[in-house]
Amino acid sequence: MHTETAPSALFARLAEIGRDPSLAGLDGADRAPGAVAGSGAVPAPAPPAEPETLYDRHGVLVVRVAGVVVKAHQPDREYGAPFLERTRLAAALRHIVVGPLAPPVEVDGRTVTVSPYGDPVDPEEELPWEEGARLLAALHAVPVPEDAPRWGRPARVARLVSRLGSGTAEDVVRRAFATLPAWVRGEAGEPPGQGECLIHGDWHLGQMVRCGDGRWRLIDIEDLGKGVPAWDLARPAALYSAGVLSPDEWARFLAAYRAARGPAVPAEGDPWGALDLPARSLAIQIAATCVLSAGREDRPLDGPEQAMVDACARISTAGHPA
Repeated sequence: MHTETAPSALFARLAEIGRDPSLAGLDGADRAPGAVAGSGAVPAPAPPAEPETLYDRHGVLVVRVAGVVVKAHQPDREYGAPFLERTRLAAALRHIVVGPLAPPVEVDGRTVTVSPYGDPVDPEEELPWEEGARLLAALHAVPVPEDAPRWGRPARVARLVSRLGSGTAEDVVRRAFATLPAWVRGEAGEPPGQGECLIHGDWHLGQMVRCGDGRWRLIDIEDLGKGVPAWDLARPAALYSAGVLSPDEWARFLAAYRAARGPAVPAEGDPWGALDLPARSLAIQIAATCVLSAGREDRPLDGPEQAMVDACARISTAGHPA
């Protein structure tokens, strides 16, 4: 997190939106969702004096202005009617999700939303695996509204693999990708009959913030909708399988999810019947992201990145029906 020193035109526009005094009258702009006067809620930290960039990668720019966060979403994604449905869905889930304070607006051809600020996960502190698991279990337990948008196929892995260039690591990732079912590769329709819940669609610890009432909530609703809940557990499962996430952290996460009666895995016994395909898909997606990032930065893969590529080698060696 850093203060922007050479503001871009987009940064300036987002900062201007964040300073809009009308935001102070929106529920959640001057207090975190769920905070109640006199309830003993943890007070929010003093806001910074100047707008600051919270995130600026992959075509996404997120700017904090006092108690709100202004986000310019990825320019190459669809933000039509389904996204509006997601914003309305998030508004009904304020005990679980931090959603936009108002409908999205268009700024210089970009979709922009404004949400309440929350403190992100601090990597220097004990990571909130249990809190994340409980949030996911709570989301998965919400009755699915009839008009909820579909999460859709896990299309990101195919998009990332399609961007890979030439090289040894790239070939390893592509061979692993070829073992995934055709519907995950985007070459066929998703098979019917899978149990669906409300899912986040892109969960990891970076998708959590602690709000002014001291409680954790989920952020980033671009994929919120109906889907198979095992995909929300896919990233930690993939990292554990690759040896990047420790067995202790994985055990904490899985035990907390089961204790909260999350439906993605059986209450007891082997969880991998449900998690195998999502975990393999996310391992390949993460590996592709690592290889692309290393290529852009003209550097070798670091230890965890190489571990993800090595996981892809094991996936392709094991082989699975495509």
